[in-house]
Amino acid sequence: MGRKRSWFCAQSVPGFWVVFSAIASLTMAVQAFTGTYGINYGRIADNIPSPDEVVSLLKAAKIKNVRIYDADHKVLNAFSGTGLELVVGLPNGFLKEMSSSEERAMNWVKENVQAFLPQTHICGIAIGNEVLGGGDLELWGALLGATKNIYKAVKKLNLDGVIQITTAHSQAVFSNSFPPSSCIFRENVVQYMKPLLEFFSEIDSPFCLNAYPFLAYMSDPENIDINYALFESTEGIFDPKTNLRYDNMLDAQIDAAYAALADAGYHKMEVIVTETGWASRGDENEAAATANNAKIFNYNLRKRLAKKKGTPFRPKNVLKAYIFATFNENLKPGPTSERNFGLFKADGTISYDIGFHGLQSSSSSSSYLSLKNHRARGLAGSLIFSLTVSVMTRLLLLR
Repeated sequence: MGRKRSWFCAQSVPGFWVVFSAIASLTMAVQAFTGTYGINYGRIADNIPSPDEVVSLLKAAKIKNVRIYDADHKVLNAFSGTGLELVVGLPNGFLKEMSSSEERAMNWVKENVQAFLPQTHICGIAIGNEVLGGGDLELWGALLGATKNIYKAVKKLNLDGVIQITTAHSQAVFSNSFPPSSCIFRENVVQYMKPLLEFFSEIDSPFCLNAYPFLAYMSDPENIDINYALFESTEGIFDPKTNLRYDNMLDAQIDAAYAALADAGYHKMEVIVTETGWASRGDENEAAATANNAKIFNYNLRKRLAKKKGTPFRPKNVLKAYIFATFNENLKPGPTSERNFGLFKADGTISYDIGFHGLQSSSSSSSYLSLKNHRARGLAGSLIFSLTVSVMTRLLLLR
Protein backbone atom coordinates (compact mmCIF):
# COMPACT_ATOMS: atom_id res chain seq x y z
CA MET A 1 0.00 0.00 0.00
CA GLY A 2 1.19 3.53 -0.67
CA ARG A 3 1.34 6.28 1.91
CA LYS A 4 -2.09 6.96 3.36
CA ARG A 5 -3.64 10.24 2.29
CA SER A 6 -6.89 12.12 2.53
CA TRP A 7 -7.38 14.77 -0.13
CA PHE A 8 -7.17 18.58 0.16
CA CYS A 9 -7.12 21.46 -2.33
CA ALA A 10 -5.39 24.74 -1.56
CA GLN A 11 -5.31 28.16 -3.22
CA SER A 12 -2.34 30.50 -3.09
CA VAL A 13 0.11 32.39 -5.25
CA PRO A 14 2.13 30.24 -7.70
CA GLY A 15 5.48 30.44 -5.92
CA PHE A 16 4.08 29.37 -2.61
CA TRP A 17 2.03 26.64 -4.30
CA VAL A 18 5.17 24.88 -5.58
CA VAL A 19 6.74 24.87 -2.12
CA PHE A 20 3.51 23.86 -0.41
CA SER A 21 2.86 21.02 -2.87
CA ALA A 22 6.30 19.54 -2.31
CA ILE A 23 5.93 19.71 1.48
CA ALA A 24 2.37 18.40 1.37
CA SER A 25 3.32 15.31 -0.58
CA LEU A 26 5.79 14.41 2.16
CA THR A 27 4.16 15.54 5.37
CA MET A 28 0.47 16.28 4.97
CA ALA A 29 -2.72 14.54 3.93
CA VAL A 30 -4.91 16.10 1.24
CA GLN A 31 -8.69 15.99 0.55
CA ALA A 32 -10.52 15.81 -2.80
CA PHE A 33 -14.08 15.75 -1.44
CA THR A 34 -15.36 18.22 1.13
CA GLY A 35 -18.35 16.94 3.07
CA THR A 36 -20.60 14.35 1.42
CA TYR A 37 -22.50 16.10 -1.41
CA GLY A 38 -21.28 16.93 -4.90
CA ILE A 39 -22.67 17.37 -8.41
CA ASN A 40 -21.82 16.53 -12.02
CA TYR A 41 -21.72 19.50 -14.38
CA GLY A 42 -22.44 18.02 -17.81
CA ARG A 43 -22.65 20.29 -20.83
CA ILE A 44 -24.10 18.25 -23.71
CA ALA A 45 -26.51 21.08 -24.45
CA ASP A 46 -26.73 24.30 -26.42
CA ASN A 47 -29.08 26.21 -24.14
CA ILE A 48 -27.66 26.05 -20.61
CA PRO A 49 -26.21 28.96 -18.59
CA SER A 50 -22.62 30.11 -19.07
CA PRO A 51 -19.88 28.71 -16.81
CA ASP A 52 -19.78 32.00 -14.88
CA GLU A 53 -23.50 31.74 -14.21
CA VAL A 54 -23.05 28.12 -13.17
CA VAL A 55 -20.50 29.19 -10.59
CA SER A 56 -23.03 31.63 -9.16
CA LEU A 57 -25.69 28.92 -9.13
CA LEU A 58 -23.50 26.34 -7.37
CA LYS A 59 -22.21 28.79 -4.79
CA ALA A 60 -25.76 29.87 -3.97
CA ALA A 61 -26.68 26.20 -3.53
CA LYS A 62 -23.55 25.72 -1.37
CA ILE A 63 -22.43 22.81 -3.55
CA LYS A 64 -18.65 22.73 -3.29
CA ASN A 65 -17.69 19.48 -5.04
CA VAL A 66 -18.04 19.45 -8.82
CA ARG A 67 -17.15 16.97 -11.57
CA ILE A 68 -16.87 17.78 -15.27
CA TYR A 69 -16.28 15.31 -18.08
CA ASP A 70 -13.45 17.15 -19.80
CA ALA A 71 -11.04 20.00 -19.06
CA ASP A 72 -12.70 22.83 -20.96
CA HIS A 73 -10.66 25.98 -20.41
CA LYS A 74 -13.69 28.28 -20.28
CA VAL A 75 -15.00 26.25 -17.35
CA LEU A 76 -11.61 26.14 -15.62
CA ASN A 77 -11.25 29.91 -15.94
CA ALA A 78 -14.78 30.50 -14.65
CA PHE A 79 -14.04 28.39 -11.56
CA SER A 80 -10.85 30.35 -10.82
CA GLY A 81 -10.87 32.00 -7.41
CA THR A 82 -14.26 30.55 -6.44
CA GLY A 83 -13.21 27.94 -3.87
CA LEU A 84 -15.22 25.26 -5.67
CA GLU A 85 -13.35 21.95 -5.83
CA LEU A 86 -13.20 20.50 -9.30
CA VAL A 87 -12.52 17.05 -10.72
CA VAL A 88 -11.68 17.29 -14.42
CA GLY A 89 -12.11 14.45 -16.89
CA LEU A 90 -9.87 12.87 -19.47
CA PRO A 91 -12.46 11.80 -22.08
CA ASN A 92 -12.53 8.22 -23.35
CA GLY A 93 -11.37 9.42 -26.74
CA PHE A 94 -7.96 10.34 -25.30
CA LEU A 95 -7.21 7.04 -23.56
CA LYS A 96 -5.32 5.33 -26.38
CA GLU A 97 -3.18 8.41 -26.99
CA MET A 98 -2.33 8.84 -23.29
CA SER A 99 -1.66 5.13 -22.87
CA SER A 100 0.87 5.08 -25.70
CA SER A 101 2.86 8.18 -24.76
CA GLU A 102 4.16 9.52 -21.44
CA GLU A 103 5.07 12.74 -23.24
CA ARG A 104 1.51 13.33 -24.42
CA ALA A 105 0.20 12.59 -20.95
CA MET A 106 2.62 15.13 -19.50
CA ASN A 107 1.58 17.76 -22.03
CA TRP A 108 -2.09 17.15 -21.27
CA VAL A 109 -1.56 17.57 -17.52
CA LYS A 110 0.54 20.70 -18.02
CA GLU A 111 -1.99 22.33 -20.37
CA ASN A 112 -5.20 21.32 -18.62
CA VAL A 113 -4.30 21.05 -14.94
CA GLN A 114 -1.02 22.66 -13.92
CA ALA A 115 -1.68 25.80 -15.97
CA PHE A 116 -4.81 26.55 -13.92
CA LEU A 117 -3.43 25.82 -10.46
CA PRO A 118 -3.68 27.14 -7.85
CA GLN A 119 -6.37 29.68 -8.73
CA THR A 120 -8.70 26.92 -9.90
CA HIS A 121 -9.07 24.21 -7.28
CA ILE A 122 -8.50 21.15 -9.44
CA CYS A 123 -8.50 18.28 -6.97
CA GLY A 124 -8.70 15.27 -9.25
CA ILE A 125 -8.51 13.79 -12.72
CA ALA A 126 -11.04 11.17 -13.78
CA ILE A 127 -9.50 8.90 -16.41
CA GLY A 128 -12.29 8.03 -18.83
CA ASN A 129 -15.82 7.14 -17.77
CA GLU A 130 -17.47 3.71 -17.58
CA VAL A 131 -14.74 2.14 -19.73
CA LEU A 132 -14.66 -1.40 -18.34
CA GLY A 133 -17.88 -3.19 -19.17
CA GLY A 134 -18.44 -0.85 -22.12
CA GLY A 135 -18.56 -1.75 -25.79
CA ASP A 136 -15.05 -0.69 -26.88
CA LEU A 137 -12.64 -3.46 -25.88
CA GLU A 138 -9.63 -1.48 -27.12
CA LEU A 139 -10.37 1.12 -24.44
CA TRP A 140 -10.39 -1.63 -21.80
CA GLY A 141 -6.78 -2.35 -22.68
CA ALA A 142 -5.79 1.32 -22.80
CA LEU A 143 -7.30 2.35 -19.45
CA LEU A 144 -4.52 1.19 -17.13
CA GLY A 145 -1.73 2.60 -19.29
CA ALA A 146 -3.46 5.97 -19.57
CA THR A 147 -4.07 6.03 -15.82
CA LYS A 148 -0.43 5.26 -15.02
CA ASN A 149 0.95 7.80 -17.50
CA ILE A 150 -1.30 10.59 -16.22
CA TYR A 151 -0.29 9.74 -12.65
CA LYS A 152 3.41 9.73 -13.62
CA ALA A 153 2.98 13.21 -15.07
CA VAL A 154 1.18 14.44 -11.96
CA LYS A 155 3.91 13.00 -9.76
CA LYS A 156 6.75 14.48 -11.81
CA LEU A 157 5.11 17.89 -11.50
CA ASN A 158 4.92 17.45 -7.70
CA LEU A 159 1.12 17.52 -7.82
CA ASP A 160 0.50 14.01 -6.52
CA GLY A 161 -0.16 15.44 -3.07
CA VAL A 162 -3.10 17.53 -4.33
CA ILE A 163 -4.46 15.70 -7.39
CA GLN A 164 -6.36 12.41 -7.02
CA ILE A 165 -6.47 9.97 -9.96
CA THR A 166 -9.64 7.90 -10.42
CA THR A 167 -11.89 6.26 -12.99
CA ALA A 168 -15.64 5.69 -12.68
CA HIS A 169 -17.31 2.33 -13.27
CA SER A 170 -20.88 1.43 -14.16
CA GLN A 171 -22.83 -1.52 -12.76
CA ALA A 172 -21.82 -3.40 -15.93
CA VAL A 173 -18.56 -4.50 -14.27
CA PHE A 174 -20.46 -6.63 -11.72
CA SER A 175 -22.03 -10.06 -11.67
CA ASN A 176 -24.51 -11.51 -9.16
CA SER A 177 -25.22 -8.22 -7.40
CA PHE A 178 -28.23 -9.52 -5.45
CA PRO A 179 -28.05 -9.98 -2.57
CA PRO A 180 -25.21 -7.46 -2.12
CA SER A 181 -22.82 -9.93 -0.47
CA SER A 182 -22.87 -12.19 -3.54
CA CYS A 183 -21.51 -9.55 -5.90
CA ILE A 184 -18.29 -10.24 -7.80
CA PHE A 185 -16.61 -8.69 -10.82
CA ARG A 186 -17.62 -10.10 -14.16
CA GLU A 187 -15.30 -12.81 -15.43
CA ASN A 188 -14.36 -10.94 -18.60
CA VAL A 189 -13.67 -7.76 -16.60
CA VAL A 190 -11.44 -9.23 -13.87
CA GLN A 191 -8.25 -9.40 -15.95
CA TYR A 192 -8.48 -5.64 -16.53
CA MET A 193 -9.94 -4.68 -13.17
CA LYS A 194 -7.43 -6.37 -10.88
CA PRO A 195 -4.32 -4.55 -12.18
CA LEU A 196 -6.24 -1.29 -12.02
CA LEU A 197 -7.30 -1.94 -8.43
CA GLU A 198 -3.73 -2.86 -7.52
CA PHE A 199 -2.47 0.44 -8.89
CA PHE A 200 -5.20 2.43 -7.15
CA SER A 201 -4.42 0.68 -3.87
CA GLU A 202 -0.79 1.78 -4.26
CA ILE A 203 -1.74 5.45 -4.76
CA ASP A 204 -4.65 5.37 -2.27
CA SER A 205 -7.40 6.13 -4.77
CA PRO A 206 -11.02 5.08 -4.16
CA PHE A 207 -13.26 2.87 -6.27
CA CYS A 208 -15.64 5.20 -8.11
CA LEU A 209 -19.12 3.89 -8.88
CA ASN A 210 -21.93 5.25 -11.03
CA ALA A 211 -25.00 3.83 -9.26
CA TYR A 212 -28.56 4.47 -10.40
CA PRO A 213 -31.51 3.01 -8.48
CA PHE A 214 -33.62 4.61 -11.24
CA LEU A 215 -32.10 2.34 -13.89
CA ALA A 216 -32.31 -0.74 -11.67
CA TYR A 217 -35.97 -0.08 -10.94
CA MET A 218 -36.75 0.59 -14.60
CA SER A 219 -35.21 -2.76 -15.54
CA ASP A 220 -37.57 -4.74 -13.25
CA PRO A 221 -40.47 -2.61 -11.97
CA GLU A 222 -42.68 -5.62 -11.28
CA ASN A 223 -40.29 -7.08 -8.72
CA ILE A 224 -38.70 -3.96 -7.20
CA ASP A 225 -40.62 -1.75 -4.77
CA ILE A 226 -40.30 1.82 -6.02
CA ASN A 227 -40.24 3.03 -2.40
CA TYR A 228 -37.05 0.99 -1.93
CA ALA A 229 -35.49 2.84 -4.87
CA LEU A 230 -36.68 6.26 -3.63
CA PHE A 231 -35.49 6.01 0.01
CA GLU A 232 -39.11 5.87 1.14
CA SER A 233 -40.54 3.66 3.90
CA THR A 234 -40.32 0.00 2.91
CA GLU A 235 -39.52 -3.44 4.25
CA GLY A 236 -36.36 -3.40 2.15
CA ILE A 237 -34.30 -6.53 1.59
CA PHE A 238 -32.40 -8.93 3.85
CA ASP A 239 -28.98 -10.35 2.99
CA PRO A 240 -28.82 -13.82 4.59
CA LYS A 241 -25.04 -14.11 4.26
CA THR A 242 -24.25 -10.95 6.24
CA ASN A 243 -27.51 -10.77 8.25
CA LEU A 244 -27.84 -7.16 7.12
CA ARG A 245 -31.07 -5.41 6.16
CA TYR A 246 -31.21 -2.69 3.50
CA ASP A 247 -33.93 -0.04 3.52
CA ASN A 248 -32.83 1.59 0.26
CA MET A 249 -31.39 0.41 -3.02
CA LEU A 250 -28.43 2.82 -3.21
CA ASP A 251 -26.89 1.41 -0.03
CA ALA A 252 -27.33 -2.09 -1.45
CA GLN A 253 -25.65 -1.11 -4.72
CA ILE A 254 -22.70 0.38 -2.85
CA ASP A 255 -22.31 -2.64 -0.60
CA ALA A 256 -22.43 -4.88 -3.65
CA ALA A 257 -19.37 -2.97 -4.88
CA TYR A 258 -17.69 -3.42 -1.50
CA ALA A 259 -18.40 -7.16 -1.71
CA ALA A 260 -16.83 -7.38 -5.17
CA LEU A 261 -13.78 -5.47 -3.95
CA ALA A 262 -13.45 -7.80 -0.96
CA ASP A 263 -13.73 -10.84 -3.24
CA ALA A 264 -10.91 -9.39 -5.37
CA GLY A 265 -8.75 -8.87 -2.27
CA TYR A 266 -9.25 -5.13 -1.71
CA HIS A 267 -11.07 -5.01 1.62
CA LYS A 268 -9.96 -1.49 2.58
CA MET A 269 -10.68 0.40 -0.63
CA GLU A 270 -13.30 3.13 -0.27
CA VAL A 271 -16.28 3.37 -2.63
CA ILE A 272 -17.38 6.85 -3.75
CA VAL A 273 -20.53 7.36 -5.83
CA THR A 274 -19.54 9.49 -8.80
CA GLU A 275 -23.00 9.52 -10.40
CA THR A 276 -26.51 8.94 -9.12
CA GLY A 277 -29.80 10.59 -9.92
CA TRP A 278 -33.38 10.24 -11.13
CA ALA A 279 -34.94 11.45 -14.38
CA SER A 280 -37.85 13.90 -14.11
CA ARG A 281 -39.29 13.09 -17.53
CA GLY A 282 -39.25 10.10 -19.86
CA ASP A 283 -40.82 8.26 -22.76
CA GLU A 284 -44.08 6.32 -22.52
CA ASN A 285 -42.20 3.21 -21.40
CA GLU A 286 -40.38 5.18 -18.67
CA ALA A 287 -43.30 5.66 -16.30
CA ALA A 288 -41.08 6.13 -13.25
CA ALA A 289 -39.39 9.16 -14.81
CA THR A 290 -41.55 11.88 -13.25
CA ALA A 291 -40.79 15.19 -11.58
CA ASN A 292 -42.37 13.94 -8.35
CA ASN A 293 -40.23 10.80 -8.21
CA ALA A 294 -37.10 12.79 -9.05
CA LYS A 295 -37.95 15.26 -6.29
CA ILE A 296 -38.49 12.47 -3.74
CA PHE A 297 -35.27 10.66 -4.68
CA ASN A 298 -33.03 13.73 -4.66
CA TYR A 299 -34.57 15.21 -1.53
CA ASN A 300 -34.20 11.93 0.37
CA LEU A 301 -30.69 11.48 -0.97
CA ARG A 302 -29.69 14.90 0.40
CA LYS A 303 -31.05 13.85 3.81
CA ARG A 304 -29.22 10.51 3.56
CA LEU A 305 -25.89 12.17 2.78
CA ALA A 306 -26.38 14.83 5.47
CA LYS A 307 -26.39 12.07 8.10
CA LYS A 308 -22.72 11.44 7.30
CA LYS A 309 -22.96 7.73 7.88
CA GLY A 310 -21.77 4.64 6.05
CA THR A 311 -23.59 1.66 4.60
CA PRO A 312 -24.68 -1.48 6.48
CA PHE A 313 -21.61 -3.41 5.29
CA ARG A 314 -19.14 -0.53 5.73
CA PRO A 315 -20.68 1.65 8.49
CA LYS A 316 -17.44 3.55 9.15
CA ASN A 317 -17.00 4.66 5.52
CA VAL A 318 -19.09 7.83 5.29
CA LEU A 319 -21.01 7.84 2.03
CA LYS A 320 -20.04 10.53 -0.48
CA ALA A 321 -21.88 11.09 -3.74
CA TYR A 322 -21.93 13.33 -6.79
CA ILE A 323 -25.46 13.92 -8.09
CA PHE A 324 -26.23 13.59 -11.77
CA ALA A 325 -26.72 16.22 -12.94
CA THR A 326 -26.72 20.00 -12.75
CA PHE A 327 -28.85 20.62 -15.86
CA ASN A 328 -31.20 18.90 -18.23
CA GLU A 329 -29.01 18.43 -21.33
CA ASN A 330 -31.00 18.75 -24.55
CA LEU A 331 -28.38 17.29 -26.92
CA LYS A 332 -27.84 13.97 -25.15
CA PRO A 333 -28.79 10.97 -27.31
CA GLY A 334 -31.01 8.10 -26.20
CA PRO A 335 -34.41 8.02 -24.50
CA THR A 336 -36.07 11.16 -23.17
CA SER A 337 -34.98 10.35 -19.62
CA GLU A 338 -31.33 10.88 -20.63
CA ARG A 339 -32.06 14.56 -21.25
CA ASN A 340 -33.92 15.13 -17.98
CA PHE A 341 -31.68 14.30 -15.02
CA GLY A 342 -30.95 17.92 -14.10
CA LEU A 343 -31.69 19.49 -10.75
CA PHE A 344 -32.02 22.67 -12.82
CA LYS A 345 -33.66 23.41 -16.14
CA ALA A 346 -31.72 24.89 -19.03
CA ASP A 347 -32.80 28.42 -18.07
CA GLY A 348 -31.32 28.03 -14.58
CA THR A 349 -34.62 27.60 -12.76
CA ILE A 350 -35.16 24.57 -10.53
CA SER A 351 -36.62 21.40 -12.04
CA TYR A 352 -38.37 20.73 -8.72
CA ASP A 353 -37.97 21.96 -5.17
CA ILE A 354 -35.50 20.11 -2.93
CA GLY A 355 -34.23 23.22 -1.16
CA PHE A 356 -32.12 24.83 -3.89
CA HIS A 357 -32.81 28.12 -5.66
CA GLY A 358 -32.42 28.93 -9.34
CA LEU A 359 -30.27 31.65 -10.86
CA GLN A 360 -30.62 35.09 -9.29
CA SER A 361 -31.46 38.18 -11.29
CA SER A 362 -28.93 39.34 -13.85
CA SER A 363 -27.96 42.32 -11.66
CA SER A 364 -27.23 40.05 -8.70
CA SER A 365 -25.22 37.74 -10.93
CA SER A 366 -23.21 40.67 -12.28
CA SER A 367 -22.52 41.91 -8.76
CA TYR A 368 -21.22 38.48 -7.78
CA LEU A 369 -18.94 38.29 -10.81
CA SER A 370 -17.55 41.80 -10.25
CA LEU A 371 -16.61 40.89 -6.70
CA LYS A 372 -15.11 37.51 -7.60
CA ASN A 373 -11.52 38.59 -8.30
CA HIS A 374 -11.52 41.11 -5.46
CA ARG A 375 -12.47 38.39 -2.96
CA ALA A 376 -9.88 36.05 -4.39
CA ARG A 377 -7.14 38.65 -3.95
CA GLY A 378 -8.31 39.49 -0.46
CA LEU A 379 -8.28 35.88 0.63
CA ALA A 380 -4.90 35.05 -0.86
CA GLY A 381 -2.80 36.71 1.84
CA SER A 382 -4.66 35.22 4.80
CA LEU A 383 -4.70 31.77 3.17
CA ILE A 384 -0.96 31.83 2.54
CA PHE A 385 -0.36 32.78 6.15
CA SER A 386 -2.62 30.02 7.53
CA LEU A 387 -1.10 27.38 5.25
CA THR A 388 2.41 28.44 6.20
CA VAL A 389 1.62 28.18 9.91
CA SER A 390 0.02 24.79 9.37
CA VAL A 391 2.98 23.41 7.43
CA MET A 392 5.57 24.79 9.84
CA THR A 393 3.67 23.41 12.81
CA ARG A 394 3.60 19.96 11.28
CA LEU A 395 7.29 20.12 10.43
CA LEU A 396 8.13 21.08 14.01
CA LEU A 397 6.04 18.21 15.34
CA LEU A 398 7.86 15.79 13.06
CA ARG A 399 11.30 16.80 14.38
